Amino acid sequence: MNKKRLAIPVDGDSLSEHFGHAGEFAFYEIEGDKIVSSSRQIPPPHEDGSIPRWLVESKVTDVLAGGMGPKAVNILNSHDINVYVGVNFDGPDNLVFDFINGTLKYGQNYCNH
Repeated sequence: MNKKRLAIPVDGDSLSEHFGHAGEFAFYEIEGDKIVSSSRQIPPPHEDGSIPRWLVESKVTDVLAGGMGPKAVNILNSHDINVYVGVNFDGPDNLVFDFINGTLKYGQNYCNH
């Protein structure tokens, strides 16, 4: 069965505008087309590469984000983590359902550094 571990930077009940400044990350364990668990964790302080390394250590397979710097994208991609940037602002549950259903809208990276 296809297992995924998604991470989504959130502020309150919505996607955070900027990956590195998110107050929390929502994590979702997905098997096939079902969410089997979810949790929230506070990320480490925003220092050079700290959050991407934390996500690698957390065994994440996919990251859904609004904006993310190229260094963070490169760190995650180098560990075979799929990165979706420019994701529409919505609640994390809705984003995960869109991801599962293949209807996730993403594209432009909103972070320019």
